[in-house]
Amino acid sequence: MPGPAAGTADAATSTDVVCLGESMVTFLPSQPGRLADVPSFGRGIGGAESNVACALAAAGHRAAWVGRVGADGFGDHLVETIASYGVDTSAVRRDPVRPTGIYFRTATDRGTDTHEVAYYRAGSAASAMSPANVPYEELFAGRILHLSGITAALSGDCLALLRELTAPRPGRPLVSFDVNHRPHLWRGGDADASVLLELARRSDLVFVGEDEAEEAWGIVGAEAIRAALPEPAVVVVKRGSAGATVFASGLRPGPRSSNAGGVENAAGESENAPDTVTLVPALRVAVVAAVGAGDAFAAGFLSATLRGLPVRDRVRHGHLMAAAVLTVPGDLTDPPARDHADRLAALDDDAWGRLRLGPGWTAADRAPEEVRTP
Repeated sequence: MPGPAAGTADAATSTDVVCLGESMVTFLPSQPGRLADVPSFGRGIGGAESNVACALAAAGHRAAWVGRVGADGFGDHLVETIASYGVDTSAVRRDPVRPTGIYFRTATDRGTDTHEVAYYRAGSAASAMSPANVPYEELFAGRILHLSGITAALSGDCLALLRELTAPRPGRPLVSFDVNHRPHLWRGGDADASVLLELARRSDLVFVGEDEAEEAWGIVGAEAIRAALPEPAVVVVKRGSAGATVFASGLRPGPRSSNAGGVENAAGESENAPDTVTLVPALRVAVVAAVGAGDAFAAGFLSATLRGLPVRDRVRHGHLMAAAVLTVPGDLTDPPARDHADRLAALDDDAWGRLRLGPGWTAADRAPEEVRTP
């Protein structure tokens, strides 16, 4: 069973994916070392949802980012940079009082003890997003609405907004939710765990890492994660170097009503069809920096979902787009050309397992000749 595809109503004219969330100006160190010792920083952008929008637009999809930034130079930089990727930023709102969020980070990988991040986002313009001030017409204009748990942690108003956007309603677009558990953003003890579980269960497509599920919910293993998330039509469990496991089912009956929020049962099974479980191994990648890989994976999976590809190929496109980001220093990079990615995604299992991807692999003249025996 290929799993649900994105809703297709008005597909010829509508936005493919709308991404809602906070984007910040990122200051990247000029050299390794403690923040206290780094002499200068270069400027970039960072934000899980805007990263997904940029990657999708670069891959040829109609993507929009909805957010809130300050009426300041950093807000100008964010909107202009995100738009330069081809993302529609027309629904971004400017806050005349609150600033655009910024953060600094060290050059080391975030998984190491020496990694430091200094956030200056408390009271940011994005934290003031609420059900009363977002453009609902633009949010529901796409075939997919992509959200993440980061937004829920920014403020009580932001949490109320995500609850509103994930509420069952007729004609709701397919809701994609990346759990993105960030413990340092939460102040309520175990409240973050229950909130993220609630929002995930109200969504149609969920991305969650095995490690964050264990940290947030105390749940170990892909099957246990699926058992805790029975409602979504698709649950993508990211398993690090082991790859990803996807649980895809027929649509479940329930209050999502007409069009079940825009999810289509492309295979025509009954709504109570059992899960199909697909495990796709990860690629072997010469990692330059791990920042942004999860967002790129989500973008690759969503891109293939929009194209109606089989579940295996959706995961492979996720792995390939993540590999593009893993082999560059920053959060964003140009993805491989679509025909290049399609050729790699179509490899047989043995050839896929022999792929080795390093810096520069996305160049147009690099094709499946990259396949080498170990």
